[in-house]
Amino acid sequence: MFDDLPPDLARLLTLRTWHAMWLTRIDAKIAAARQRESERKHGRLARLPGPEWVVELGIGDGRPPVEVHAGHCYAIGKRRRPISRDEARRLLDAGLRACSHCTPDTLLDIPLSSRPALAAAAH
Repeated sequence: MFDDLPPDLARLLTLRTWHAMWLTRIDAKIAAARQRESERKHGRLARLPGPEWVVELGIGDGRPPVEVHAGHCYAIGKRRRPISRDEARRLLDAGLRACSHCTPDTLLDIPLSSRPALAAAAH
């Protein structure tokens, strides 16, 4: 059998200490990686899906609707409320402005000609 370890006690104890130190470092790294993975998994499970459609609300009496957004849009303002797909279509059909960033009218297949306020402005 091939024995590449030193024969004296002092060097054997040094090697043991060195390897124990590395095992401690490796175990700490493994524990940190497991913690990150657990937090990542928990974060995915804890996050609820956002609304599919959102209406941005104005300022003032009754906070009138101002603009319709897709739920994933980054340009939604702070004053907002989730709406259903049908309400989003109804608001856009009634002439409410569609966000130019997420284009909910395109996502909902609403042609420009069916939107009275925009169709009149296009002529």
